[in-house]
Amino acid sequence: MDGLDHPVSIQTYQVQRNKLKLLYPAVVNHTPQAAQHAMNTTIVNAVNKQLREQGYPKNPLTDVTAYFELKTNERNVLSLTLWNYAFSGGAHGLTIQHGLTFNTETGKDYALKELFKPNSDYIGKLSALIQAELKTRDIPLLVDFKAIRPDQDFYIADKSLVIFFQVYELAAYVYGFLYFPISVYALQDIIEEDSPLGKMLY
Repeated sequence: MDGLDHPVSIQTYQVQRNKLKLLYPAVVNHTPQAAQHAMNTTIVNAVNKQLREQGYPKNPLTDVTAYFELKTNERNVLSLTLWNYAFSGGAHGLTIQHGLTFNTETGKDYALKELFKPNSDYIGKLSALIQAELKTRDIPLLVDFKAIRPDQDFYIADKSLVIFFQVYELAAYVYGFLYFPISVYALQDIIEEDSPLGKMLY
């Protein structure tokens, strides 16, 4: 197991401007350098994309607070979520959240489908598990949930794949983000072993 568990060092950077309070992570002192560069570039691009989506700085009324949460930092896997809360007046602001999951040896950022074997029906399997959970939780939905998006938001934590839905994506604002943790063992027959999710199996 040696060498598997080395976490990467994360430094938090702070940006404070008028109507913007931003904390974002960067991987530091990491080799290979190319992997560090790839991860940091992906993180910065994702942070900037969220700012644009929330109307900053175009809308002068928009006040933004952004931060991040680390979910996994072991076994050459780094999984985190970027949060962005924007308030432009009105009853309440809106928070958006984006998950990023990297192989820290290569710096590659994984899409949901890349966690699974090619041609496996990961959408069907995950959707069925989420559908059952929705029934159990008895959450009134805004839409008739049929299936996840092929690029549904996710992160990896505690030997689980956590699929999540944005505010308003499935349910009313009061329910916030909806999270569905799914054990890697429930998915192990379709998991791509070399993927960050595959590394959680052992």
